[in-house]
Amino acid sequence: MWVVLTGFPAAETVSGGNQPAWLSWAALAAAAVLYLWAVRLAFADRGRAVRLALPALITVAVAGGVAFQGAWSFVLTMAAIATGTAVRGALGMILLLALAAVGVFTQAGLGPLAMIFSGWGVFVAGLIPWIIVQLWDTIHELTETRRELARVAVSEERLRFSRDLHDLLGHTLSVIVVKAEAVRRLIPGDGETAARQAADIEQIGRLALAEVRAAVTGYRGRGLEAELAAARDVLADAGIGVLVQAPSVPLPPETDALLGWAVREGVTNVVRHSAARSCRITLRQAGELELEIVDDGKGAREPVEGNGLGGLRERVEAAGGRLAVAGEDGFRLRVTVPA
Repeated sequence: MWVVLTGFPAAETVSGGNQPAWLSWAALAAAAVLYLWAVRLAFADRGRAVRLALPALITVAVAGGVAFQGAWSFVLTMAAIATGTAVRGALGMILLLALAAVGVFTQAGLGPLAMIFSGWGVFVAGLIPWIIVQLWDTIHELTETRRELARVAVSEERLRFSRDLHDLLGHTLSVIVVKAEAVRRLIPGDGETAARQAADIEQIGRLALAEVRAAVTGYRGRGLEAELAAARDVLADAGIGVLVQAPSVPLPPETDALLGWAVREGVTNVVRHSAARSCRITLRQAGELELEIVDDGKGAREPVEGNGLGGLRERVEAAGGRLAVAGEDGFRLRVTVPA
């Protein structure tokens, strides 16, 4: 917007100053075009701005100041603004432009106070945009750093989780394999011992399942969108028709993970227990977020909440929401959380 500063030397030219007038008009037009070009390139291609546009603008501004003096100091101010916007280490160049303004006013024969004020005005005009641009660059670098730290944190968490699962399951699965081999060998000649080994396998499996559930407590799910995509595949594989009505809604990470968990648990119950032919998953937002999973299966009048639904209820209530399960007319799961 500071291209309007060319209005002051233009007004002086109209009133009869800045002779020859044609040269003044040509120089003003060149200064305006070069200023707009330099500022545009400052945000699009800073290197070209420093190599091409700024040197041309400074040359026109200084030459016009020497030739016409007076209000042409405003063009020097424009050059300082463009320099502060485009050049990272611009303080030296801005100071030189301020000294050039002082020199122009010295040539015009003005007093020391006017010269000081003109030089200071040009310097401050370049200093302020330079500070603003430095702040923008710093904020951008901090934002990129924060994103990189978040990516590193996710990678570290995945690595930690994979190590935990390996530690939990590596030994257990090895024992299960050994015992399964023993069962296979014992079945032909010693059925009673084979049965005891099979019971051991069952017990070890249950313990391993409990350990895995404890390990993943608090571990975030894949989120609502990923779980909806997985639900479509799982229900299709089970021969259950599915209709998903879930508009794209920006969700906080905690809410996204919670609703994704609800979809996973609800679809698991549909597949395992309902003998359904169709299922509908709906997400609504009206003051609160409401996720509903309904099927047309056999259901139960009083659905029993196992570890899955019980854990989901705890998570929903901890987030300030409500969970309702019904089985009178098929299976129905409704999760309501603050938007």
